[in-house]
Amino acid sequence: MNAILVSLLVLATLVTLCNTQCFIIPNQNSGSNECKDLDGITHPLDSQWKTENCEECSCSQNGINCCSLIAVPVDYDTEKCKKVFNKETCSYKVVERDNPENPCAVSQWVL
Repeated sequence: MNAILVSLLVLATLVTLCNTQCFIIPNQNSGSNECKDLDGITHPLDSQWKTENCEECSCSQNGINCCSLIAVPVDYDTEKCKKVFNKETCSYKVVERDNPENPCAVSQWVL
């Protein structure tokens, strides 16, 4: 019984910390074997891809589902440090404002 309660507490904590940013583009042609994204590019049914905006997308009968791949630092010393985004790796690093060569500690990241 205690193991179940502990498992539920851990699950509730993980769900609370997870704030994934996702969106859906409904499929315009319900019988189609492809999806059209916002740029007008068509993708085969059941395909997956990554966008230049750091999103992972997939095509299904319902449409396109995309979720951000970017983990954003939210708990760090904002006066001493700043976040720097690298579009190539779709990631942030947190560094000292006065000496960007020195990384800063981050206690929490949010998707």
